[in-house]
Amino acid sequence: MFKYVGNQLQCEGIPLSAIQKEVGTPTYVYSAGLIRQMMSAYQVADPNAVFAYALKANQNIEILKLIREAGFGADVTSGGELFLALEAGFDPEKIIFSGVGKRDDEILMAFNAGISAIHVESPAEMYVIEKLAAERGLRAKVGMRLNPNVDAETHPYISTGLLENKFGVPIDAGIKLIKYAAESPHLTPTGVAMHIGSQIREISSFVEAANLVTDVAVELKSAGIELNYIDLGGGLGINYQRGESNSAEQIEAIQNWVTQVGEPARDAGFVVKAEPGRSVVGAAGALLSQITFSKNNGAKNFLIADAGMNDLIRPPLYSAHHPILPLSLARGGQSGPRSTVDVVGPICESSDFLAKNIQLPNMQRGDLIAVMNAGAYSFAMSSNYNGRLRPAEVLVDGDSWRVIRPRQQYADLL
Repeated sequence: MFKYVGNQLQCEGIPLSAIQKEVGTPTYVYSAGLIRQMMSAYQVADPNAVFAYALKANQNIEILKLIREAGFGADVTSGGELFLALEAGFDPEKIIFSGVGKRDDEILMAFNAGISAIHVESPAEMYVIEKLAAERGLRAKVGMRLNPNVDAETHPYISTGLLENKFGVPIDAGIKLIKYAAESPHLTPTGVAMHIGSQIREISSFVEAANLVTDVAVELKSAGIELNYIDLGGGLGINYQRGESNSAEQIEAIQNWVTQVGEPARDAGFVVKAEPGRSVVGAAGALLSQITFSKNNGAKNFLIADAGMNDLIRPPLYSAHHPILPLSLARGGQSGPRSTVDVVGPICESSDFLAKNIQLPNMQRGDLIAVMNAGAYSFAMSSNYNGRLRPAEVLVDGDSWRVIRPRQQYADLL
């Protein structure tokens, strides 16, 4: 969906330079077609599963509507995300509320919405949910997020499946809590869940955790506690090394993940749930930026862009790699002269960079670049640091496009 046609980088049927000409930079551009392809890959791999899109990856309301129209549910982690999911029209019976720090008002919001389940992450949270439900004469549906203590070998900031992480409940304690919930007049245990981390490309860690969690569900079933589902979490990574998108590669990765990681739960007779986020929207986004200056400090060549860490914090936060492509190859094409540069932003921090020591065609002031694979955890993590305005967002669908979030104005800073 992102590829060069002639010398121009396009998203589906639209040259990205045409969007920049009308909307300016920095601007996030998303491919509706690529998002649909990724969702279809999940659904084809297991038509009976329930896939709940993780809103934390990208929360634009128009993208949420697109995902809801495809039949996905929603995985939310705050009252704000629950509000957005309901505004986008997601079926409450397909909404899961995750996260370690739910406030009382957020729990009550979930009660009022009638969502599928609140995923409990500590004994203290279980008792608060029970108390709030008892005060209102309700029976709250809860799932238990288990911490399988499986090392997914991802970045430590996005590892979630080890006992040293803040997420979930150790398996033995989780079994006791589920049995407690089954005996409570104000709780209904509905399933068990896992989530071992983010941006994981190796399937073996997922399978190991899925077997452990399935064993728990089977043990509880033998004790007379019938759970409805096993939630495999999310965390399937994307190929951040690739510039132009290759949907066939990601489709194969998704289908392998659903088939292999879901096998233990399916074989044991449970409904499979999962919470994909990055794998749905990650490759479907690009951040457009304009070069404002080039600069040489003797030891380094810098390209200074008008997008920075306020727009895309993943490179400085996670040492994440995002390929950068020129929007036009008019000067020299793919095989023209290239330079080793750091692409940096305008923010007053040395950590403000989009890429370091990369090869790019010789670029000048006013040239345009696209920071690829920026559909997930990108705009969602943007800020107004240094008084910078949050960028515009654009959705491309075939040969048409539209602004789905206007660029902030200075008055918005007030």
